[in-house]
Formats: sequence, C-alpha cells, structure tokens
Amino acid sequence: MKPDPQSAPVACETCPSRPRGGLLRLGLRLSHWDYVVALAGNPNTGKSTVFNQLTGLRQHTGNWPGKTVMRAEGGFQFAGKRFKLVDLPGTYSLLATSPDEEVARNFLLFGRPDVTLAVVDATRLERNLNLVLQILEITPRVVLCLNLMDQAQRLGLQVDDRRLARDLGIPVVPVTARYREGLDALLQAVYDVATGAVVCRGYRVRHEDPELTRALEPLVARLQRAFPGLPNARWVALRLLDGDERIIEAVRTGEFSEPAPARNETPPTPAPPVTATAT
Repeated sequence: MKPDPQSAPVACETCPSRPRGGLLRLGLRLSHWDYVVALAGNPNTGKSTVFNQLTGLRQHTGNWPGKTVMRAEGGFQFAGKRFKLVDLPGTYSLLATSPDEEVARNFLLFGRPDVTLAVVDATRLERNLNLVLQILEITPRVVLCLNLMDQAQRLGLQVDDRRLARDLGIPVVPVTARYREGLDALLQAVYDVATGAVVCRGYRVRHEDPELTRALEPLVARLQRAFPGLPNARWVALRLLDGDERIIEAVRTGEFSEPAPARNETPPTPAPPVTATAT
C-alpha cells in the first residue's frame, strides 16, 4: 500500500524536502497573489484532495454530496508566481437551483478567476463533463484535471486525454492527486493559461433550435453593445431567456460592466476557516 503523502508536513521554502517541481504550498499565507484559480467539480471527484496537495491545508474530504458547504481558500507558489486557490462547493450544475450551485456559479461569473481548474473523475467522465461544458459556457480559461486515473486503470478504462483536449479546446492533464502523480504537469498547465502562454478555445454547445437561435441573436448583440468585452454574452442571454433572476438583476444594475476584482491586494483578515486547517 502506498503511504498517504498528505500525512507529510509542508516543507518550508528553503528546506531540502520542499516538494519538487517548483511547488511551494502557502497554506493561508495570502497577503498578496498574482492569479486567482477557481477549483470546481462534482462531489466525490477528489477536488478537496487536489486543494490539499496544492495548498498544504486540510480541507475535509468525504463520500457524500454537499460536504463543502462554504468555499475554502488557500495559496501556492509555482514558477515564481503566487496563486490564490478558491475551492468552490462541489456541484453537478451551474443553474443556481441550490445554494451550492449559486455560490459556484456566481464566483465563476462575477469573481472572474484567471483560471478555472475543473476536476473530474476519470471513471465517471461522461457524467462529470456536463458540469465542464457549463463552465466553458461562462469562461474558456479552463484546465481539466482528469483525476483518479489509478482507479480508471484498475477498472481497465482508457481515456484519450489528447483527443479530449482537442475536442474541448483546453488543456487536459491526467492526475492521481492522492499520490501527487501528474501534479507538476497540472501546475504547468494552470500557469500557462494564467499567464497567457496557452490560449484556450473552449468548446461551446451548439443550439440547433431555429426559434431559440432567432431569440438569441438579437439579445446577444444587445448585450455585447451594453457590455463590450463580455466573454459569455450567449450564456447570459440564455439565462435571461430562462428568467434567471440573479442574471436579470446583474444586467439591470450594470454589474457585468464592473472591472475584474483587483489582484495583488491585501484582503481583509479572514475568520479562521472551519473546513480547512494548516498541516
């Protein structure tokens, strides 16, 4: 049986046992940062394990839906850049029909993270990709973490990550987070998307209904005129047609024209987190 790497202490920056690959886990040391990364995924995909491995914190894990009832935050440094990692509630959808969905959806939409790290279970890929496609409707700046590859291999499942990357238009990285396998490649992909070294061409679902298309086109055009540079005008238009009250209010108040949250700022001192503790 492999030892649990999460039981090891977090290495200091100058310690010889510091994790290889340029990763420095910062825990709650978030006085400033260069980029914000949102961590999203279905429940039970190993999302909290990824969070723990990258930040050195102890986000609680479990085998039940909704265990992450509040978002947790931590930090890490890679290739000389500091990243704030925001662990969003595990959810199956971004339609905002539950508190978990609303928290996740609103952060992706209004928090405007530099990268969204979507964690999926390689043994349940088809089910998990539904959420990934919804995320891509909001932002193309996505890295797909294909987690639990060890379980997929034990089940005899083969996942063509290169074909998946081509089809989705985003980086796809096979990972077994529990044993840190693939984390260096995952960090490099996040860094490349955050810095603009890699430009994502996220896949978006095509709507074939001619009536829906006729309703969408003028609404999208009006949104683009009202909010120049809005990256997800079509998704916003779809939510408006669906009567999404939160999106209607954001359009009414002009929230979509507000600048992205400032980076490299000192945030208010947070209350001690209840779902994460330093190791």
